Amino acid sequence: MSPHEGPLAAADCLVPDWPVPPGVRALCTTRAGGVSLPPYDSLNLGTHVGDNPAAVHTNRLRLQSTVGTAPTSARPVFLNQVHGDGVVHLDGSTPDGIDADACVATAPGVACTIMVADCLPVLWAHRSGQMVAAAHAGWRGLAGVGGQGVLEAVFKRFEALALDGKALGAIKNGAINRAPALAQDMLVWLGPCIGPQAFEVGPEVRAAFCEANPASETCFMPSGDVRGKYLCDLAGLARLRLQALGITHIHGNDGTSSWCTVTNASRFFSHRRDSAALGGSGRFAACIWRS
Repeated sequence: MSPHEGPLAAADCLVPDWPVPPGVRALCTTRAGGVSLPPYDSLNLGTHVGDNPAAVHTNRLRLQSTVGTAPTSARPVFLNQVHGDGVVHLDGSTPDGIDADACVATAPGVACTIMVADCLPVLWAHRSGQMVAAAHAGWRGLAGVGGQGVLEAVFKRFEALALDGKALGAIKNGAINRAPALAQDMLVWLGPCIGPQAFEVGPEVRAAFCEANPASETCFMPSGDVRGKYLCDLAGLARLRLQALGITHIHGNDGTSSWCTVTNASRFFSHRRDSAALGGSGRFAACIWRS
């Protein structure tokens, strides 16, 4: 293995602090630890943002070396994210580039992987360790249609898997087949995203959420800079959607500035912050897998 392809340093990743079972592993990269040049410096994992393809390839090899370290070896599977609610079930033969904004896995060997640079990465794990998932929650995918977006789509896929005895083996029987019990055993981690102090949106974004659930109004504050605009708490909206599904074990991003991709320029990529000012922005990734 070339030194350029070695695993990332521990300081270059966030490791979610949540009570998942021993067989579940997760990490979230930052912008550190790669070889890309500005404005993609340095661990850009996106092939679609204008970065040197050779640099992205090396950066992905570094992520592969990190996720693929024995005895927890897995292959990150990169999606072509389209800001929708499509969910793909990964296995050892799943290629990169499938159009979807979420993925689930029930077998070891593949890492559910989501790339972001302001949107919210959402990692999921069942307490049994038998099911994991990752979702890309920009405001469009999160809002969906009629209150049904990418998070609801992931949960519906989990419900289907829970009812499929072949998929889950040891947990195929009993209360897991009932949605309320399934929700109670779900663990969710919200990763870094654009924070409520930086995410200015128009009235159409507010309407997309508040018309489906009036409680979403608490996640929008009038912007002092532009009349008719609002500051939006994307992570807060995700929490409301998850709680509506009956999920209460929600960890990670609490909306404070330390989680904001825009505010923490040395730590995270931000499309909104960097694309206009610097001509481009890289992408970091959140991964979860079964060992």
